[in-house]
Amino acid sequence: MSARIRIALSKGRILDETLPLLQAAGIELLEQTAGSRKLIFPTSHPQVDIIIIRATDVPTFVEHGAADIGVAGKDVLMEHGARGVYEPLDLNISRCKLMVAAVQGAPEPAGRLRVATKFVNLTRQYYAEKGEQVEVIKLYGSMELAPLVGLADKIVDIVDTGNTLRANGLEPTELIATISSRLIVNKAAMKMKHALIQGLIDQLAVAVENNRQPQNPD
Repeated sequence: MSARIRIALSKGRILDETLPLLQAAGIELLEQTAGSRKLIFPTSHPQVDIIIIRATDVPTFVEHGAADIGVAGKDVLMEHGARGVYEPLDLNISRCKLMVAAVQGAPEPAGRLRVATKFVNLTRQYYAEKGEQVEVIKLYGSMELAPLVGLADKIVDIVDTGNTLRANGLEPTELIATISSRLIVNKAAMKMKHALIQGLIDQLAVAVENNRQPQNPD
């Protein structure tokens, strides 16, 4: 029986921007994901299936072999750790920035800084490298609200256009990392299904290069 591979993707921007790259590599979904309750989807490639899962679960599925390949934002890989996977390719999609933000014009607070974020590990590491002790407050959403209601002094979050920050009277103050989505591969699968996976990596690399555009100065 020929080898099969399973690719883990997450709904939203990553899915929308990965599908054209996969299409250039000869892999197309045979069914629409929008509105579907299915989680496993067949493709035009007889040896490839796509699974749709939460973005934060992609590295776990790939690391443990439930998926052979995945696409995950560098922020997710950095936050949750991805030592158990290979990261052979920067897909140069879903580009954004991980930044510290605060209320516009706000003075630096006295005493220990309080930072609200869902990137708890990255935030602690960032401030530790600066030699600062901070109180990190874990939130799952509505990050911009935290400084406005006195829950935190600053936030650490993903910034794309910056419109949400501006709409809430916040401004980015420090760049932690520039983020893009990466192709990750299960280490055992890379050995056992090397020809199939390496062929896909090579095709995606060509598609990424063809898709490459000058970066936004924003």
